[in-house]
Order: sequence, then structure tokens, then C-alpha cells
Amino acid sequence: MRWVARRSAEFCWPRASDGAARVPGSVPRIRISRKRTRVVGLYTCPPEDATVVCVDELGPVIPRTFPPAPGWSPDGHRIKAELEYSRGPEKTWVYGGLRVTDGQQVTMTASSRNSAFYQRFLQKLEEANPAGDIYVVTDNLSSHNSLSTRTWLEDHPRIRHVFIPVGACWLNLQEGWWRIFRKAALAGQTFAGPDEITQATELATAQLNARAKPWIWGRPAPPTRRLHRRYVYRL
Repeated sequence: MRWVARRSAEFCWPRASDGAARVPGSVPRIRISRKRTRVVGLYTCPPEDATVVCVDELGPVIPRTFPPAPGWSPDGHRIKAELEYSRGPEKTWVYGGLRVTDGQQVTMTASSRNSAFYQRFLQKLEEANPAGDIYVVTDNLSSHNSLSTRTWLEDHPRIRHVFIPVGACWLNLQEGWWRIFRKAALAGQTFAGPDEITQATELATAQLNARAKPWIWGRPAPPTRRLHRRYVYRL
């Protein structure tokens, strides 16, 4: 799968303080965000012997139940009944980490989105990648940068956070994987409780990992045009 890089640079006209006026037709200055450049650099030229993982949370996924479909009467008439729809009080969050080099995914379900569960998920990422440094590309959420998480990271020096800028969620490739995951695990499904959400998450993750491919940053090359017919004109 390929992810199209957009908005990698910001164009801005010279300011009045720069001693230049906005002249129509002039070339604007280019201001590139350092955070965006660093994230894109990890995708295109990752450090040697390092693993780049995109991390994000999906949810909350709420269990929902539907009544069984109405049956038919003995004389062949359909029984009409009012539609019922209910949601339980339980909420489930899905943690996901996409390894960019081969497209393999690590997921975990949790009842809440806090520092404790995030540290537990980072532990799973560390176990899945036993060698080299791990660059975790994620957003600057409170649980990602809390005092408890920073203290936990001191005992795990292999994990290094790379936070994306505000308003640039498209830099996180995990967002694109969530779209595939929703279709495979959540679309059209009825869950009676968190255990069924966990089971669907594990099954969908295993199926998607079986056919995973590397995620390449950038626009794909245009397809080569093939001529189906060749005409030869003789004079």
C-alpha cells in the first residue's frame, strides 16, 4: 500500500518585516516544518538497525445489540414489530501499531485510554521488535507524554517518541490502516460485549497480517502504457 505525501511544505509570502512586498508573480518563500520533515524522513530513510512504528488509538468501540429479525405468521403474513436498538455501558479502545517496513500490525484492546494501558501496549511493541531502536510515530496525547509514561520510558531506552504536528494526522500511517481494519472487523457486526470486540480484533489483525505489504511513502509511479494494437502504414 502506498500513502500519498501531501502538504509537505508550506508556502508563504515575504512579510513586511522582511523588507519585501507581495508582488504578483514573484516566487514565495518555502517554510518546511521540522516535525513533518523528521516524520517523512523516518518513512523514506529510516535509521540503520531501527524500526519505525506508527501508533494510534481507535475508539471508543461500544458493544451494540439488535433484536432478532421478525418471523412469519402461519398464514404467510409478516409480523410487524418496532425496531429496537441498544448500546451497552462498556467501552473498548483498540491500540494499534503499524510496522512500516513490512506492514505487520500489533493490536491490543483496553477498557480505557490512559497511561497505564499505553505503557502496556508499548511493552507489546518492544516484545514484537526485540532488536534495535524503535521510533514510535504518534500524536502528542496526554497519555503519550505524561509523567508516568516518561518515567516508564527511562527504563526502556530503545523506544523513542516522534510526535506529529497538530493538525497533521495524515502523517500517521496508522490512520490509513484503521480504515482497512474497520471494514474487516467492525463493519456490519453486532457485539454483545468487550470480549467479542477483542476476538474480532485479534481475528482481523491475523488475517490482515497474513497478506500485509510494506507501506511506502510517496506517490506511486504512473503505469506504463501498453499498446494492444500496432498499425503499420505502407506507402
